[in-house]
This record gives sequence, structure tokens and C-alpha cells, in this order.
Amino acid sequence: MDSLQLILDTLSQWTIHFVILLIILWAYYKKVPMYESFVTGAKEGFSVAITIIPYLVAILFVIKMFVASGAFEDIKLVMGWGMDQIGLGGYRESLDLLPLALTRPLTGSGARGVLLEVFDEHGPDSFLGNTASLMMGSTETTFYIITVYFGSIQVKKIRHTLPACLIADVVGIFTAIFLGYLLFG
Repeated sequence: MDSLQLILDTLSQWTIHFVILLIILWAYYKKVPMYESFVTGAKEGFSVAITIIPYLVAILFVIKMFVASGAFEDIKLVMGWGMDQIGLGGYRESLDLLPLALTRPLTGSGARGVLLEVFDEHGPDSFLGNTASLMMGSTETTFYIITVYFGSIQVKKIRHTLPACLIADVVGIFTAIFLGYLLFG
């Protein structure tokens, strides 16, 4: 078992290097001017970064306002009452994941901060710590991505993108909680 682990560790350490070497060799084979292509891509990336800065500032402002308002505690109170009314009061512990579930569609770094708070309060190997980790892996930063990507190309009508993404987030959240109770509860 130790030799297999050593092989996997060595392989994982060299994977990125191998991929970069493969890209360089492929570009050489196709006679692509690598340095010029890199500089052109860097220029385009810089202009995209400048274009999306206002959208990033707006989404970060909204997130900070939501957190500072204390809305998470109010939502947890209402949802706890609702769970008691429909007979799910035994699952109130999962409401401690509500800040993560509400933050994750907005921002990855903010959600990571909430995840670390869950780890600090309950421990990374606890039911909530494991379920929070599942939740981080099964959801996406929907509003951030829509804001940045659609904003950078000036798309104003996103049509069905937001509802589809939010449905996927809700499914991911409930699946993470279900798997948390199944595996760690």
C-alpha cells in the first residue's frame, strides 16, 4: 500500500509539469509562436480584468451588506420554526449550514470563510464539518459567475441561466445535506 501511495504522490507532483510540457511540445509541433501567443493572451486577459472590476465591486458590496444586516439569523429563525411545524425539528442542526448555503452562490471566498467558521465552531471531522465540505463541492458561485462572465461580454438578458443555475445549487445543497446525514449523521 505504501508503494502505491508513493507512486500516486509522485505522479500527482509531476502532472502539472507534464501538462505544461505537453502544451509546449504541441505548440512547437503545430509551429505556433508561443511567446507572441502568450503575450497576446496576457493583453486580452488584462483588458477583460479591467472590464469586470465594476461587476466584482458591485457583487462584493451586496454580499457585505447582506452579511452585515443579520439576515442569516432571521432566516435561520424562520426556517427553524417551519421545520418544527412540518415535523423536521430533529434536523435543526443542519440550519447551522444555512449561512454557507446562502453565501456559496454569491462568492467562493466568502463561502470559504463561512466554511472555516463551521470548522472552528464544530470541527472539520464533525457532521457539520463534513456536510459543509460536501456542500462546498456540490454547489457553484452562481451570481459571481453570471455577474463576471455575462458582465464582461455585456450580455444584459441572461434568459434561463439564473433559474437553471439556482435550481442546480438547491439540488446540490439538499444532496449534500442528504449525503451528510447518510454518511456522517
